[in-house]
Order: sequence, then C-alpha cells, then structure tokens
Amino acid sequence: MIMTKQEFLISADLQEQTLEFWLEQRWLIPDETATEARFTDCDIARASLIHDLQRDFGVNDAGVALILHLVDQLHGVREALSLLEETTSLKSRG
Repeated sequence: MIMTKQEFLISADLQEQTLEFWLEQRWLIPDETATEARFTDCDIARASLIHDLQRDFGVNDAGVALILHLVDQLHGVREALSLLEETTSLKSRG
C-alpha cells in the first residue's frame, strides 16, 4: 500500500518532528515523487522496529543507526543468496 506523509504519520503513530528526524538520519527512505514522499508498508514495519528498539529496549540513536545498517546488510545478503540459488538451479536444469 502506498501512502502520503500524513497517512504514514497516522498509520505509524508518529509525530511529524520524529519523522523528520528519522528522514534526516536516513532511517526511513521513502520513494520521492515530484511533489511529495510516498511511504509503503515496509516503511511502517521499519518504523515499528525503530519504535520497539527505542521504547522497549532503550536503544539510543547511534544504536538504532547501527542496527538498521545491519538489518539492511542482512536483507542484501538474503537477496544475493536467493539470486545465487536461482542461478544454480537454472544451471543444473540446463
């Protein structure tokens, strides 16, 4: 689902000031159109993770940045492994 900034703020239960900080830190990177940012369900999930890290676990800003970086790296590795598996599967058939 694609949503506007206002829809995202409501769905993620965020204050605009908090969102602006997260965007400055590049913890969230929405798709940009010519007129506005567009947020997705993935952004909601990421916002929920940030909330949990800060509120439930007491992680500070530097810790959040590090954890998000590691999560992004993990996703990249998973994508690479999927591609490798797909390529290997095609070669074994071929």
